[in-house]
Amino acid sequence: MRCIADSAPGPALVPSDLPDPGVSLRGFRATDVPFVAAIVADALHEHYDPSLYHSLSAEWPDGFLVAVDPRDIPLAFLLGVCQVPREARILMFAVDRPWRTRGIGHRLMSTFLQRCRDRGYRRVTLEVRVSNATAIRFYTRFEYSVVDLLRGYYSDGENGYQMARPLP
Repeated sequence: MRCIADSAPGPALVPSDLPDPGVSLRGFRATDVPFVAAIVADALHEHYDPSLYHSLSAEWPDGFLVAVDPRDIPLAFLLGVCQVPREARILMFAVDRPWRTRGIGHRLMSTFLQRCRDRGYRRVTLEVRVSNATAIRFYTRFEYSVVDLLRGYYSDGENGYQMARPLP
């Protein structure tokens, strides 16, 4: 049995991780806000002022990746920032429910990690709800490990885990 604090070996692809051919990745645009906010509300159970997305995207535009369908409608995103030298932090990461298990999250994470390596970052951190076993399994496949318990971290009082992974 594996402890959730242990990293799983490598981000090996499984059949559900094969990229969806109609999905592409691009940077965040102002017109994405309603779509991203809806994904955040459903998947992350949080609500943020729309201006937050604009201000965070301005800090590191390449750290805000959006997956879109063939009509250019956002269906997933990953928002990363750099608050500590040589370290990236994933602030938000979610895939809209109908698009899960199609490899979109894998593509977003892989692309983000490569952008972090290209910038010379040495570590990536994120936070996840302790109840989100699916996300924790996903992150461990990308070699993230639990480094801290964050008591009452979320707006509803739920605890979170801080997870981190080194970047070789």
